[in-house]
Amino acid sequence: MFDQSKVLGKMIDRRNERAPSVMGLGEHLQELRKRLIYAIVGLIPIFIVACIYGRRILDAVLMPVRAALHDAGEPSAPLITSVFEVFYNAFKASAIVTLIIGGPWVIYQFWKFIAPGLYSRERRFVYILAPLSLILSLSALAFMYFIIMPTMLGFLITFNAGTFNAKPLAGPLPPGITLPTIPVLKLDPIDPPLGAEWINTEVMERRTSIGPGPDGKIIVVGTPVSQSGGLLQQFRVGETLDTFVTFALGCAVAFQTPVVVLLLGWAGIVTTKGLRKYWRHVFVACAVLGAVLTPSPDPASMLLLTIPMYLLYELGLTLLWLLPAKRVAGYKAQPNNTNDGPADGP
Repeated sequence: MFDQSKVLGKMIDRRNERAPSVMGLGEHLQELRKRLIYAIVGLIPIFIVACIYGRRILDAVLMPVRAALHDAGEPSAPLITSVFEVFYNAFKASAIVTLIIGGPWVIYQFWKFIAPGLYSRERRFVYILAPLSLILSLSALAFMYFIIMPTMLGFLITFNAGTFNAKPLAGPLPPGITLPTIPVLKLDPIDPPLGAEWINTEVMERRTSIGPGPDGKIIVVGTPVSQSGGLLQQFRVGETLDTFVTFALGCAVAFQTPVVVLLLGWAGIVTTKGLRKYWRHVFVACAVLGAVLTPSPDPASMLLLTIPMYLLYELGLTLLWLLPAKRVAGYKAQPNNTNDGPADGP
């Protein structure tokens, strides 16, 4: 029999879950304007500090490339082809760091704008997804910077060094010929005399002292030296930064796999039991993606991406099992064995 009192009680509960007042269109626009202003104002001091340290930020971005070049015995100095290249890319790197650091503040302002229009049980989902997504994004950046980039750059630079590497023929010295020797050092000598030459293996350069400059300091110039005879590997600053950003975005998106699994499970599109049934198919798909995204043909590099991607999938399944939609929403079983209706707020 239709119970009017029970239906009326549910309607009152749902009305109480919402904001105490209903805003009109003008008030919504005013609130949106306020939140945008707060978001922009909060980013300004972060951007100013990032610009002050812009060159250090750019140097940190270039560090994996320089380290890979150094390990391969190649000159580690980056290449610039425009007078504005370093300044522009330092400014660009500062803007990217500002968005990364200030992203949570911007998301918080967006949340303050939409939260009043949500049920309390709907807000509980965001309380789980937002911190999880932030942690996964930061983990993706760390994984990309310390593992993916060094591994991929090491393979590519070594591969490039072996391309067109035509080694000259060697033979005995003609009679009466003595080869000059140049000191091979890891560090530049202190106050080298005028005309002194040496090879610095730390930066892979043949360096020469040309005497004191106008300020009295010793001026040292250098010429890159390379182990590969066919190619000189020097990477542009701008292209390196773009590659870094591309890899960072790709890893950040890939690391959102648990969030996607949770959303699909909470929406009722997939179930934990159904996803676990096809774990072999998922592992093969991760292996294929790992082989495609990793340029190195060895199995170790392929597993470097395959295993983390599958572990993220398993993490999503575990979270979905621990946090089903009804538990997150706070539904309680009714006496008539129904799960309808909102529960009390947290």
